Parts: sequence; C-alpha cells; structure tokens
Amino acid sequence: MAEMTLTEVMAELAELEDPKARAVNERHGDDHGVNLGKLRALAKRLRTQQPLARELWRTGDTAARLLALLVCRPKAFERDELDAMLREARTPKVHDWLVNYAVKKNPHAEELRLAWLADPDPVVASAGWALTAERVVKSPAGLDPAGLLDVIEAELKDAPDRLQWAMNTCLAQIGIEHPAHRARAVAVGERLEVLKDYPVSPGCTSPFAPVWIAEMVRRRDGSQAL
Repeated sequence: MAEMTLTEVMAELAELEDPKARAVNERHGDDHGVNLGKLRALAKRLRTQQPLARELWRTGDTAARLLALLVCRPKAFERDELDAMLREARTPKVHDWLVNYAVKKNPHAEELRLAWLADPDPVVASAGWALTAERVVKSPAGLDPAGLLDVIEAELKDAPDRLQWAMNTCLAQIGIEHPAHRARAVAVGERLEVLKDYPVSPGCTSPFAPVWIAEMVRRRDGSQAL
C-alpha cells in the first residue's frame, strides 16, 4: 500500500476507537480503546516503517505507541533512545510490547538489561528482570542463577506489582530451566507465597512459582517420554 502520513494514521486510529474496548483496557491500566486485532491488521497494511514508528511514538498516544512498536525496525533504535522510551512507557501494554518487540531484538539489549536491573525506578527495574528471565531461558551462559535467587529471595515479597511480577517470572524460569537450582527456586516460592492466590482461568497455569515450575517440568518430561 502507499505510505500513509502520521495524520492519516492517527485518523484511522481514531476511527477504530471503541468505548467498550477502552473500558476493558482501562481496567488493566491501559488508556486506549483500539481492539488489538484491528491494530495488528493496520500494522500489517503499513508494514515496517521506522520513521513513521518514531512519529507515532512521539505523539504520546497509547494506541499510536503500540502501533509504532508493530511497525518499527527494532535494531534501528539507539541505546539511549530505548532507555528514554522505556521511561516514558508507563502503561503496562506499551511497556511490555516495548521490551518484547523492540528491546529484546536490539543489539543493546544486554547493556540495557544490566543498567535497568540496577535502576531505582521499579518500573524500569522490572524491564531488567524481564530481560533477565529471557536470558535464563535462551542464553544463560554467564548468568549467576544462585545470585539471582539471592536477590529474589530478599526483595520479591515487598516489590511493587510490576517489578514483583517480573522477578517472579525469573524465579519460575530458573526453576524450570536449571534443575540444579530447582529445589531452591521452589522453596523460595513456597516460603514467600507471592501470587499464590492469583486467580487463573480454567486450563491456565498459575503464576505461583512452585505450581508454575512443577507444571512446566511435568509437560517437558512428559513430551520427552513420548
């Protein structure tokens, strides 16, 4: 398709605004009313456009920023640019998509992971822990699982919600991916009881680390036995 201007894209986003979708999204802290399926369809039509992605991000509009992350070229962002974007991304969906769709695919991801882990802002730190959980699964060489468990054990219980969720994910992934540390990861989860009573839909796995670890190991062992 022919390239659309920022004004044209913003007009189309306005047309996609749905009050019912906004009400649902706002319950999760996201201030936009665009159905994500329709947003992805628009992104598919636009294809990758890094200049447009930057323009969309600068609007500050949540739906526009989500669209920006769908049409961006992740490797084109500079390190300081991503750092600034994360600090601006205060809604959960924008924060999550930025980390997963842009930062994880960027050559500065490891440098940012280390910087964000040490950041005093818990929302920024949560991105560091999300990237660490990713490394636990995909590239654990050089990580110190025992040291990570030390920090998790000391800080998880009283961490703010978003940081707690990311640290808990890292705890579970250590238990799932590293048998030598599994017993301790389970023990930490059982003692702290973080997310133990978190409601889950039928058929979904609890985010409570001991249950999560046990279920994922069971599935893996079962598939290997076939």
